[in-house]
Amino acid sequence: MPNDEEEQDRLAFMHHLFKLLLGGALYRAPIEQAQTPQRILDVGTGTGIWAIDIAEDFPGAEIVGTDLSPIQPNWAPPNCTFLVDDAESEWAFSPSEAFDYIHVRSLGGGISDWKKFLKQAYNHVKPGGWVEIQEYETWLRSDDGTAERAPMLMDWQYKIDEASRLFGRHMNVAPNLAQWMEDAKFINVQDDVYKVRESVYYLRPDTSFVRTNVADRNQAPVGSWPKNNRLKEIGRVGRVTLYEAVEPYTLALFTRVLGYSPEDARNYVDKVRAELLDSSHHIYVLYHYVYGQRPLEDDTNAQGMNTDI
Repeated sequence: MPNDEEEQDRLAFMHHLFKLLLGGALYRAPIEQAQTPQRILDVGTGTGIWAIDIAEDFPGAEIVGTDLSPIQPNWAPPNCTFLVDDAESEWAFSPSEAFDYIHVRSLGGGISDWKKFLKQAYNHVKPGGWVEIQEYETWLRSDDGTAERAPMLMDWQYKIDEASRLFGRHMNVAPNLAQWMEDAKFINVQDDVYKVRESVYYLRPDTSFVRTNVADRNQAPVGSWPKNNRLKEIGRVGRVTLYEAVEPYTLALFTRVLGYSPEDARNYVDKVRAELLDSSHHIYVLYHYVYGQRPLEDDTNAQGMNTDI
């Protein structure tokens, strides 16, 4: 996938959207429950915007952001550093450099082996520390049937899902993350699913769910169709991020995997984008904030490099 200026702008919008859904917060895990974290890792940091924000929130902590692309700004808070590192290879940290909190966001479609990835996350977080993965589903929904009046959008979501599977980097991983974290031996796993509707401003967990907290089945809109002003803002930002994502993901996957010519893929993109701009389609997506804890009593190899997982 590209990391050009347009993609970096889209990542900035995504950061804004994830914060909007949390009422301005950067994380859901109870990372200050025992003590203030001293070392925080942001895997797949992109432009570094989340790492910079968390560095300002925790000026006494050491923040490290890693990414394959060195697209982070030259300036960052003194407690924030960036490293070029491949999240799918062996991570560039020794056992003595384990973290109190590891943050991951929007890596759906970027990881081929989530079992290996989560094993590394487990091995690099301190006993008692937390790992949080923030992801959105690549599935468009509507509660009033209007999504079915957008046939190109519906066709696109099926094809992008199929193509990403065939490519070996499935995009729609959000619904599976909680189970995968439990399989990786994390405990206290929570899956906070964010929807937003007219009557609700922030998440209110439904305690009837054992592991998955759903905000009264509320929806995160795509587009300006909600009446509530705050939800309109969320919807507009959500539409921009999806609009900008359609072209690069479609061109890459449709031409490489599904056999489309570049011209046919571009024509397809135009039709999908046209439907996306139609606010009569009351579509939304689900956002998952999944977090789990490494058991406090698991101090294998002193700093979390347990190779038996």
